[in-house]
Parts: sequence; C-alpha cells; structure tokens
Amino acid sequence: MLEKFERYPLTFGPTPIEKLPRLSEALGDKVEIYAKREDCNSGLAFGGNKVRKLEYIVPDAIASGADTLVSIGGVQSNHTRQVAAVAAKIGMKCRLVQESWVPFEDAVYDRVGNILMSRVMGAQSEIVPDGFDIGIRESWERTLQAVRDEGGKPYGIPAGASVHKYGGLGFVGFAEEVRAQEAEMGIKFDYVIVCTVTGSTHAGMLVGFAKDGRANKVIGIDASGTIDQTRNQVMEIARNTADLVELGREITLDDLTLIPDYAYPAYGIPSAETNDAIRLAARNEGMMTDPVYEGKSMQGMIDLIRKDYFPAGSKVLYAHLGGVPAINAYSYIYRNG
Repeated sequence: MLEKFERYPLTFGPTPIEKLPRLSEALGDKVEIYAKREDCNSGLAFGGNKVRKLEYIVPDAIASGADTLVSIGGVQSNHTRQVAAVAAKIGMKCRLVQESWVPFEDAVYDRVGNILMSRVMGAQSEIVPDGFDIGIRESWERTLQAVRDEGGKPYGIPAGASVHKYGGLGFVGFAEEVRAQEAEMGIKFDYVIVCTVTGSTHAGMLVGFAKDGRANKVIGIDASGTIDQTRNQVMEIARNTADLVELGREITLDDLTLIPDYAYPAYGIPSAETNDAIRLAARNEGMMTDPVYEGKSMQGMIDLIRKDYFPAGSKVLYAHLGGVPAINAYSYIYRNG
C-alpha cells in the first residue's frame, strides 16, 4: 500500500518479533505473548515509533527546502527527542517546544532522559507552561513564526507526528511488516496491543490491518486521559490515511477498539498498577517499559489477560513503541527498583 510514497530510510529494517514466554507464564499461560520491538528500530538516539513515522515525513521536509524542523511535545517527549535525532541525521537545525504536559515534580525532570538527549544533539528546546493537549498548539505555531522572523525556513511536525498528512503511513508499514513476519514464522496474531495518545500510531495500524480484516483487533490502550478527543483524532487520521493509501473502503467506528481504563491518574503520571506492570515485564523478560506510554499499555494488556478478555490460546502481539529514556525523569519512584 506504500509503494507510491517516498521513504527516507532511518530504521535498521524490519523490527524483530520476540516471544515472551516468562511473562506469558507469569500470567497463567492463558495466551501467548509476543513483542514487536519498535524500541530497537534505529540507531538514532534509542529509536522508537516516531522514527518509523518520520521516514515518510522527511522526504517532504527536504523537498520543501526547509532548514529547521520544528516540533512539540511534553518536557519528556519521546517524539521531540526523535525529531532532534533525525534533524541531526539529515543536517537540519531543530527547534522544540516542550510544554508542561505532566503534573509531576522531580528534581531532575527537565534535565535527564529525552530532553537531555535532544539538547546534546543540538536542538534548541524551549520549556513553556502550557498544559496537556494533543491538538495543534499555539506555542508551536509561535515557534514556526519565530523561525521565519529570524530568516529561517521551518518545517512543522506536530505532536507525535500525528496530525500530519503522512503521519499514519509508517504504521501502515508496520502492519505490512507484521504480515510478512507472520508468513515467515508460520503463525498469525489474534490481537495487537498499542498505546494510544496523539493517535497516528494506532490509526496507521488500524488502516494497515484493515486490509486483512483485523482493524478492530488492534487494541488501543488510551494513555491520554482525554478519550473523546483521542478517539476523534485517531478516526480522523485513519480516514485520511486510508484515502492516501487507497484502502478501498471506509474506516468506521466499528474498526476502532480503544480502551480508556488505564490512563489514570493523569497523562504522564504512573499509577501503582502501571509501576507493577513495568516491574513484571522487566523482571520476567528484561524488557523495560516507561511510565508514560508503554508502562500503561503493558498494564492494560496484563489486566485484560487476567480478566480473560482474550480467548484462551490467543496470540497477542505487544507493540513496544520505545520511550524508555523517560524513566530517568521518574528516578525517585524507581530508586529501589
């Protein structure tokens, strides 16, 4: 479905799928759990799901004649760290707006993890006090204009690379990649678990798996805490992406599975259950997840398995989207493991 779109290679290639037998056993061997390791997808500053998206956005940025990538996220945004890495890789400047999305106080919150790496890679980051919102932000638009006023030529990449015309393409590719790997492995996954916030990762998967009738088997675990806005944004991106790739059918709400039960107490704040899930995956598989995104989707998957949401014997693919550097900003929580 992606043959007509230009792609700038930033990843190592297809990301590995590994079986997680000890985690499956710890949950009663009710299902077979696998993980697709998007956290290992690139050598660019620890990679992650946004690098897959940016492969389809970079050609447009280069063609535009831009000299500066301008993006936005929270203080510990995985996305802005990946944009900074890509800007360094392709030889552009980078301006980042880091909004105060997370009501979390830690002495080193704005000095470690993602934001530290973005600064080391030469990005100019500005911390602003605006709160959490997944939509288009005034602070981002101000920064785009500031670059123009300084004589630069900005290329805007919205939060999560999501509300961008090509934001969903990378995870259409994810679905195509999974189908090829299933054929090689001689299996078929019954469900895919994904964390959902700004929406284009889930939306791209939804379109990609709609091709073989599995759209609603992509189980989105909401981590935004703004479920209506997130649902609407996923649907908008999915419909636009379906048109772009000429899917050949309409995307409807029946295609969307989005579970709101695990975003508490707030975006970016891990619950005790999130922390338990992070520790369970780490201690059984050596697989690290973060407190903002993957910890919450891991929590959701674990809880759904315990509640028999998935039929016995199901093969469940956990999409590990990366983001582990953010755990450093939550050092006090995990100081004793």
